[in-house]
Amino acid sequence: MIENNNIIPPHGGYKKLQSYRSAEIVYDATVSFCERFIDRRSRTVDQMVQAARSGKQNIAEGSMISGTSKKLELKLIGVARASLEELLVDYQDFLR
Repeated sequence: MIENNNIIPPHGGYKKLQSYRSAEIVYDATVSFCERFIDRRSRTVDQMVQAARSGKQNIAEGSMISGTSKKLELKLIGVARASLEELLVDYQDFLR
């Protein structure tokens, strides 16, 4: 049954999600980390920042699309998870 005559169920609200808030912190910390510890000419800087950004942005996009497609929501959350895993491996490589 559709509540309040809405065809599309409520969606969005990603800024309240703990996963989004954590990904936002990871993005900001990654930008600072790269500026401080990695040569700006290195491709690693771009890769790390883009992986952090992708994690954050895909959580937001998945949340927004959740009202119309749970399948796409899950796909985008999976992309976010993979991006953040890639970033984790970059940090682990730096520590080696």
